[in-house]
Amino acid sequence: MQKNVLIGLLLTLVLLSPLTSGAVKGGEDVNPDESDVPFTINSRDSPSVDSKSWSLSITMNDDEYQNNTVFEITTQICLNDGVCDPPEVMDAEIDGALHTVSVTPPSDHTYVNWRVKAIYENGNSTNYPNGDWYKTWSSCWYNDGTFGGIDSETDGCIGEEESTPGFGILVSVSAIGLAAISFRKK
Repeated sequence: MQKNVLIGLLLTLVLLSPLTSGAVKGGEDVNPDESDVPFTINSRDSPSVDSKSWSLSITMNDDEYQNNTVFEITTQICLNDGVCDPPEVMDAEIDGALHTVSVTPPSDHTYVNWRVKAIYENGNSTNYPNGDWYKTWSSCWYNDGTFGGIDSETDGCIGEEESTPGFGILVSVSAIGLAAISFRKK
């Protein structure tokens, strides 16, 4: 019986961990240090806006371009309720060394994550950033219990119906708790 309760508590902690990460400051875009990456940002929409195309345009450095390096640009959209879509490798428009991608975030998104994978001619690859994401915050985001951005109000986003961020997590935690109780009764 206690094993089931322990499993339920561990699952609860796993579900809540993205909400308590705190490593990122709300509203501050995370950008590459161009001296540490093999590309230059030509343009990037900031902030990203609900239901409007967000675009990123980068130019591969000359050494990588001359060495037949290939770039994969991946995006991921995270919502104000704490849920992130799966990462998606974008179909970039490529013109020589110039790579351009765009994605349309849904309503109530927090930010657009993006990263670049450099695949070298010998088959090796490097992710930029390594193990993390660059981040473009939305015009109305929710982070650490507060809303922010140019389209935010103290209790939500301008022009949106009121919603409760994290409500899906509350439902999940409740379901896990009920499951633990039902296992205990058996």
